[in-house]
Amino acid sequence: MNATLSAAIQGVANLAEAKSTSLGQRMPSIFVGHGSPMNAVASNEFTRRLKKWGDDIGRPTAILVISAHWLTQNEIKVAVQAHPKTIHDFGGFPQSLFDMQYPAPGAPAIAQLATCALTAQGAKPSQDWGLDHGAWTVLHHMYPKADIPVFQVSIDYAKGGDYHLAVGKALSALRDKGVLILASGNVVHNLGGLDTGSPDGLVASRPWAQSFDHAVKNALVSNNTKGLANYLTLGAGARMAVPSPDHYWPLLYALGAARDGESATFVYEGFQLGTLSMRCVQWG
Repeated sequence: MNATLSAAIQGVANLAEAKSTSLGQRMPSIFVGHGSPMNAVASNEFTRRLKKWGDDIGRPTAILVISAHWLTQNEIKVAVQAHPKTIHDFGGFPQSLFDMQYPAPGAPAIAQLATCALTAQGAKPSQDWGLDHGAWTVLHHMYPKADIPVFQVSIDYAKGGDYHLAVGKALSALRDKGVLILASGNVVHNLGGLDTGSPDGLVASRPWAQSFDHAVKNALVSNNTKGLANYLTLGAGARMAVPSPDHYWPLLYALGAARDGESATFVYEGFQLGTLSMRCVQWG
């Protein structure tokens, strides 16, 4: 075992002891449909479910986030800051949203362990990120005290579905060290196809959004991993529902981190803004 990996593992053990979290407590792998940044300041059925979800999961040693909003090309970066900044990576929203902070500590030792787990993918430690809104708008509700270490792993946007599944699988072992793997995106995400006047509800305002969300659910239930990795095969609505895969790819990280015998549990289902799927899924 090399010195870097040994130090990282010791750091995980020390952090776990400090947080009174057992390294033997396996944390789940989850996918969150994060939707609009305005959910950070909203009280609605979705955000109330996030709060309960955090209570149900309990306190992890650390949280590893794969967000649709940190994309890299032909590389993977792992954020290793001790104090990650809150990134307001959006525009046109009220000042109250820009004033929000999520001052969670980073997890440098565990982030280094994640980097080692992704050696085959050439992962590199990084200081040039923080917590984007795919992370903090969700965590603000799940863990409002912001006292659990959080770090992010980027998405290599140049790669396809099988690659993203493999990265999730490589990170899965961290779950056994008390790390919650949280992937954040949206199953259906077409900003040009939103119906801004539509109320939140279980049914989409457009057939293409409903049919694709349903097809993904069916694929998850039947463990159709091949179809999920090649999402364009899941139905005629796929191209409209996923005009670009940045918000879809995170689902594959959470799925890849699932273990044999773990079935998908649908923690939340529904749509905001007519066509934006807020589906949330848990394994383990």
